[in-house]
Amino acid sequence: MTERKHYDALALLSGGLDSILAMRTVMDQGLHVLGLHFVTPFFGHQDRIPFWREHYGIEVVAVDVRQKFVDMMLDGPSQGFGKWLNPCIDCKITMLSRAVELLPEYGATFLISGEVVGQRPMSQRPDALNLISKRARVRDILLRPLSAKNLNPTPMEESGLVDRDRLHDWAGRGRKPQMALAEHYGFTEIPTPAGGCCLTEATGAARFVKLLTYRHRPSPSDFSLARAGRQYWAGAHWLTFGRTAEDNDQIAACVEPTDYVLKLAGFPGPLAVCRPVEGDWESASILDAAALVASYSGKARKHCETTGEKIRVTVTRGGETDIIEVVPTRENLLPWAEPKPELVKEWKKAKAEREASLAPNVSMI
Repeated sequence: MTERKHYDALALLSGGLDSILAMRTVMDQGLHVLGLHFVTPFFGHQDRIPFWREHYGIEVVAVDVRQKFVDMMLDGPSQGFGKWLNPCIDCKITMLSRAVELLPEYGATFLISGEVVGQRPMSQRPDALNLISKRARVRDILLRPLSAKNLNPTPMEESGLVDRDRLHDWAGRGRKPQMALAEHYGFTEIPTPAGGCCLTEATGAARFVKLLTYRHRPSPSDFSLARAGRQYWAGAHWLTFGRTAEDNDQIAACVEPTDYVLKLAGFPGPLAVCRPVEGDWESASILDAAALVASYSGKARKHCETTGEKIRVTVTRGGETDIIEVVPTRENLLPWAEPKPELVKEWKKAKAEREASLAPNVSMI
């Protein structure tokens, strides 16, 4: 059995430029650093790990925190949400807490993150950075190399394990220091500043809020499905189907035994999933969903218009497959509609009102 390699530090690696530069800054001091790339239904690109290793000269492993992250979201992040559905402070606390648990596994003694003081209004204010360190219980083992000289020295610097003089003093939203250091390292492809969390986006937040409207505690699979392809709802009827081959692959990876999986027979087209959230679907609803999905296949539409023949669609559930026939159309019986960003504000307002009503009344004496 191969012995696991030991490292001096574990680094939170989103795949954004800051996290890469934080790793390389400490590695420049001769220390061994392993990047932890956290994967949730809302962010994570573990397929990029081979590229990061080759292009940026870093070692990376994927860390699955899907259920842990979803539980944090559903239980209510202690520091609330940002503009949309992003729990940025609790997100960082969740990842750091998991990273602490992994330290013994890799023989590491401290953690690294790529935060820059003042760069992000919610999670990178000085008070937020302090709160994150306190809540995650990493105050004495967390190094922020990019802003270290703007922060109090850590035990790693005081002991001489890390040379403070070779760390940075970056602050604010500017990107010039990052770009200069990336050029110094010879990076030919500059990643985006953030890790691509869809909770910060209006469209992504709307999709998840719509799901939360009908499911009290969605599973990680539910959230992953809600992120993929096109999303249509008609009351409690939830329909997902692909726009691209990549979408189809993502949707296929989310299929559960109770789903109705729709696929056009004889024509290229989207893979679709009807996921029950309030009991099984009636036949008429499945036919209506299939007609909508078929309307997104140009060849199927043209064949139907030219020949008058209906389009055959396979419906698979729990290993059993039936075939139905439909006319491709977007003039449907059910009121299919994509979730709108306005839902997020309405949901957050209703949530705040519920929480206020449940809070104990405190009378002034």
